[in-house]
Amino acid sequence: MGKVTGFKEFDRELPIKLPVVERVNNYHEFVGKYSAPELNHQAARCMNCGIPFCHSGCPLGNIIPEFNDAVYKEQWEEAYSILSSTNNFPEFTGRICPAPCEASCVLGINRPPVAIEEIEKHIIEIAYSKGYIKAAPPLLRSGKTVAVIGSGPAGLATAAQLNKAGHSVTVFERDDVPGGLLRYGIPDFKLEKWVVERRVQIMQEEGIIFQCGVEIGKDLPASTLLRDFDAVVLAGGSTIPRDLKIPGRELKGIYFAMDFLKQQNKRVSEREITQEPILTTGHDVVVIGGGDTGSDCVGTSNRQKAASVRQFEVMFQPPKERTQHMPWPTYPMVLKTTSSHEEGCERFWGVNTKAFIGDEDGNLKALRVSDVSWETDLMGRPSKFSEVEGSEREIPCQRVFLAMGFLHPQRQGLLEQLGVELDERGNVKAREGSFQTSVQKVFTAGDMRRGQSLVVWAISEGREAARRIDLFLTGKTSLPSKDAVSMFA
Repeated sequence: MGKVTGFKEFDRELPIKLPVVERVNNYHEFVGKYSAPELNHQAARCMNCGIPFCHSGCPLGNIIPEFNDAVYKEQWEEAYSILSSTNNFPEFTGRICPAPCEASCVLGINRPPVAIEEIEKHIIEIAYSKGYIKAAPPLLRSGKTVAVIGSGPAGLATAAQLNKAGHSVTVFERDDVPGGLLRYGIPDFKLEKWVVERRVQIMQEEGIIFQCGVEIGKDLPASTLLRDFDAVVLAGGSTIPRDLKIPGRELKGIYFAMDFLKQQNKRVSEREITQEPILTTGHDVVVIGGGDTGSDCVGTSNRQKAASVRQFEVMFQPPKERTQHMPWPTYPMVLKTTSSHEEGCERFWGVNTKAFIGDEDGNLKALRVSDVSWETDLMGRPSKFSEVEGSEREIPCQRVFLAMGFLHPQRQGLLEQLGVELDERGNVKAREGSFQTSVQKVFTAGDMRRGQSLVVWAISEGREAARRIDLFLTGKTSLPSKDAVSMFA
């Protein structure tokens, strides 16, 4: 334990952000870094609990008290070694994870929790600066080949672990560059793309092959993979967005959130955009959906200089703090105000969009909405809503972004050609306690298996899928399980 009384002496502090008036003029990351004393103080707040609930709060099982102790003692190589033993990509999770580990921090029972996510980001960036992170190709190859479909966090984690086990891995990506959601889904102001490129380059130096611009099931038959590889991993995303099929849906100016975000990421990277430009400059914007994707649309709209930005959520406003229905250490569904909201956004809860209204040229000009009230069950969960009488009104709007989540992976092409079984939600079904699909040599991981989820869950899924595939290919595995007792614990 770094400092026995640290949690009493130091308050939770986060790095300073650039002022809003500066950061909305570009797409760079705007969160600063701790000074050396500040980082030391934040690590010192870790209580080194007898039962560290943060371990189970993290889908990766990160060994958090131990790396906090190493940070406090400025033992950077040890801190990096502990962190990387469970997490392939701390530079991603340290920037974009909602930090469920912090929600289960024991200190968080009656005080602000340890700033685990920021400490994690500092560890990995210090490790890069000190040269600890170098390509480490396996000394021996197994002779087995694996095709990974999708280069998002699940695919990258699967590829990294299988390569470490000595298998020859080829990652297929239908976009023009690797990264999946990390590359084209998350705005640069949250995750600059040099961070992704830096990690991909290391993976390439370790022997992983990336084939981009190849959509399996369209550009290359799925049967080719079954013939040429010893195992195939389906690690694509949950890419079919939830639509809002109400009157006026055909009007110009209504877009899915991910189409908007992907195009802007391409624009920032100076890559070719072949679709019609999606811009909010000078327009009144409404984002329908209250999650992180919606928040990303808010931040991007502000940077494109929208005239106004509103965000609608049909659910009621969450409480600001835990209630009796969300006790520690469960993840609390409380009100979340992101940096994008701080930059300018009117937020509305309990609003139901009933129709899109257009002008004579077929362009969106307004929304017809109404307020709704919710009934809840005994656990405080919403059960059904009813319209508030007399609340119907029109909201001026020329751009709408639908950010209501995703339904399931794309079925046409790859999944249909493979003939894998799907579950009741339309995701790829894996055998009980396994990542193996109904097709023997085909495995699945990430959003394609579990549905839309967090980046940290995708990495966890990829790591565990790789362990199961290694076992399938060789009859044994040296890859660690999340549930295994770490050498550092």
